[in-house]
Amino acid sequence: MATETHSDGLADAVGVDMAEHASTPGMPQLDFSTWGNQIFWLVLALIATYFILSRVALPRIGAVLAERQGTITNDIAAAEDLKAKAVEAEAAYDKALLDARAEAHSIVGQAKADMQADLDDAISRADAEIAAKAAESEKAIAEIRASALENVKVVAKDTAKEIVAAMGGKADAKTINAAVTSRMKG
Repeated sequence: MATETHSDGLADAVGVDMAEHASTPGMPQLDFSTWGNQIFWLVLALIATYFILSRVALPRIGAVLAERQGTITNDIAAAEDLKAKAVEAEAAYDKALLDARAEAHSIVGQAKADMQADLDDAISRADAEIAAKAAESEKAIAEIRASALENVKVVAKDTAKEIVAAMGGKADAKTINAAVTSRMKG
């Protein structure tokens, strides 16, 4: 029974609450009698929100946006400056590379010229040595030829003297020398 009493008490409480609820008009926002007040407070809240946003929040947001725009503009200008410096650095690098190549070609040309000069000097010394040796050889050949002619004259004179003596004639040295010399001349 205790449960019945308790459930009867709950039913009574719920019944009373339901009776009160049925007599109230429902949601206060939908009650037409309070719409004037609601509209007034809505307009007042919107105006207060507008003034707070326009005087406090929006200037701060505008300052942040202006600062960002300034930072972006400065970054773009810095990037353009760096790009211009990179182009200048590349041009300087290309010029240095061309200068280095020209210097290398100059060094190679100078080395070739030095080698050619050394080669020409060595060739001229070799030509001088060859000419000196050729002159010595010509001189030795001329001496050998001269001595050979002298030896041929001596042998020819001795042979002519012997032949004349063998044939039974008497030949004097002067006649034999004249005959051999005229014959050797041509």
